[in-house]
Amino acid sequence: MNPQPISDRTWAAIRTEFTLPTLAQVRRRLAELMEDPEPVMRQLVRVFIDDGTFCPGFQFLPGGQLQPTVTALFQRAMKLQIPHNYFTVWMVTPSRDLAGTSPVDLLKSGPAPLLRALESYRWR
Repeated sequence: MNPQPISDRTWAAIRTEFTLPTLAQVRRRLAELMEDPEPVMRQLVRVFIDDGTFCPGFQFLPGGQLQPTVTALFQRAMKLQIPHNYFTVWMVTPSRDLAGTSPVDLLKSGPAPLLRALESYRWR
């Protein structure tokens, strides 16, 4: 993988389409929804922008639970040593491995094709 800087415009687009709440906001919201939010907090995709830590909204289901396919993909990305920020950008970027569709648009199809595309992304 050849990491390149991620533009402010990219983060703004992700914030507009999916939201990018702060880690503190997510922690507060999860504490409202469950007695012990820590197990969920440990599974979160986080992005690091300037001095802040944010959580892309595409990883949440209505009601605050984590989207299982995103969680599976993120676990694999961590094993592949793909940094959080680059994983997040990969999730929202159309991929030739997915016929020009972005991974986030295929979440309901299950993790198998997305895991294959993620493996391919690692080697670019």
